[in-house]
Amino acid sequence: MNRHHWWRDAVIYQVYVRSFLDSTGDGIGDLAGVRTGLPYLKKLGVDGIWLSPFYPSPQHDHGYDVADYCDVDPLFGDLAEFDLLVRAARRLGVKVLLDIVPNHCSSEHPWFREALASPPGSAARARFHFADGRGEGGAEPPNNWHAMFGGPAWTRVPDGQWYLHMFTPEQPDWNWRNPEIGAEFDRTLRFWLDRGVDGFRIDVAAGLFKHPGLPDSDDPEADARTRDSVNPLAWNQPEVHDVWRRWRATCDEYAARDGQERLLVGEVSVPTAREHALYVRPDELHQAFFFDLLGAPWNPDAFRKVISEAMQDIAGTGSTVTWVLNNHDQVRTVTRYGEPATEGSGLGAARARAAALLMLALPGAAYIYQGEELGLPEVVDLPDDVLTDPIFHRTGSRARIRDGCRVPLPWSGQASPFGFTSGVEGVKPWLPQPEWFAEHATDRALADTRSFWHLYRDGLQLRSSLPQLGEGTLRWLDTPPGVLAFARGDDLVCAVNFGTAPTPAPVSGTPLLASGPCPDAGVLPGSTAVWWITDPSSTPTP
Repeated sequence: MNRHHWWRDAVIYQVYVRSFLDSTGDGIGDLAGVRTGLPYLKKLGVDGIWLSPFYPSPQHDHGYDVADYCDVDPLFGDLAEFDLLVRAARRLGVKVLLDIVPNHCSSEHPWFREALASPPGSAARARFHFADGRGEGGAEPPNNWHAMFGGPAWTRVPDGQWYLHMFTPEQPDWNWRNPEIGAEFDRTLRFWLDRGVDGFRIDVAAGLFKHPGLPDSDDPEADARTRDSVNPLAWNQPEVHDVWRRWRATCDEYAARDGQERLLVGEVSVPTAREHALYVRPDELHQAFFFDLLGAPWNPDAFRKVISEAMQDIAGTGSTVTWVLNNHDQVRTVTRYGEPATEGSGLGAARARAAALLMLALPGAAYIYQGEELGLPEVVDLPDDVLTDPIFHRTGSRARIRDGCRVPLPWSGQASPFGFTSGVEGVKPWLPQPEWFAEHATDRALADTRSFWHLYRDGLQLRSSLPQLGEGTLRWLDTPPGVLAFARGDDLVCAVNFGTAPTPAPVSGTPLLASGPCPDAGVLPGSTAVWWITDPSSTPTP
């Protein structure tokens, strides 16, 4: 593995800070808790961590409404604690990525408060998208755009103008056509790079610029129908690529000083792999999440199609594909692949294990969302009165809410708070943990060699030690119906049986790692992935 280009086949662990580990007993995870958990993550075998936003924020969208980009919210600690975390990670050889939110800020950001206090046409308002309304007295929004989290994308202020927010009213969109915004984010990047971070995960990386005329959308409801369906007038505008060239130049400047590359990985939601590839050209983002695998149904043809398109269009740019199966916005794989969401659907768990082994065998980088390595299902029965997701509060619907994948992690014990918090009397985790979390607690997972945790750990160990895995190419193999198989190098094969019944194995060789019970000779069990070594003389051990 070429360590100078560490990011090309890195495995990064997404830490949702408020749900990882609470060090203060207030029921909310924090940076000190992340620092405490670093040895656990090092033992798992990840190359780095991505921290969800911990900046000062009123928490209307759990930190994605940023009030100050260059500080730490007291809820999570302070800058001194952040520095301790970075130093501890560096000692362990773990990279640290920050989540940066350039599309919008908090309505409590000083610049937005200044804009509200300033008149129409002022320089303060030019940092955002303020516009006069339509209709009699300007009583109608400037256009028909809908917000991603429900409702109109415009809110009126007392003087009659409206401001744009593609998510919630508490998250006004920056006007990136104003050069002040780019200059301010240049300052922000350098602030954190100077504190030793290894890169940034960029929220809404295809956003930022809006069509300059702010025209009506042809189908505004479709633009906001799902989290991944976006308004083309507010998304993927050509000017956004200039921003990523500028940010890449900044990161390359720091890399030139010490030889350590700083990573830019974007949350890019665009319709095709070919459009995705435009974001990872050599002078733009290093990588961008490829969400098509996450969205693919449990079907070998669907998986093969999205993997092939990614390898052709994205890897063809010189970047590597960034694979992901779970994150803080999506239903967890154990539930998504299973029968109607119940705790511990056996079929869903088996498929999630198989999908994990498939992802870790693919060429490129991979991101793991916290709790994925524990086999956590989605918590689907949270009562309405504990839900915090702004999607629920804006729409009244539970259809797309994200609280179920954000419930605090279970670390130990048989009852809530499962070691997540110190259990100060009267303080509970910020979202309630179900009783069945005990079955997925970290202490139990570490003790059980058949657990999800050991599957991930063994897969990561092999991935880091076998030259066939990580960066490179793959070759598809002929398979029986319902089976997907590909070769990495000359002698390693990953095969996945998408069906529930055993089927003849597509290759002969020595099973190296299986997502289920070790297969019999010549047989690939149902809902199982297996890594085979086809040359017995080169068989390693996990």
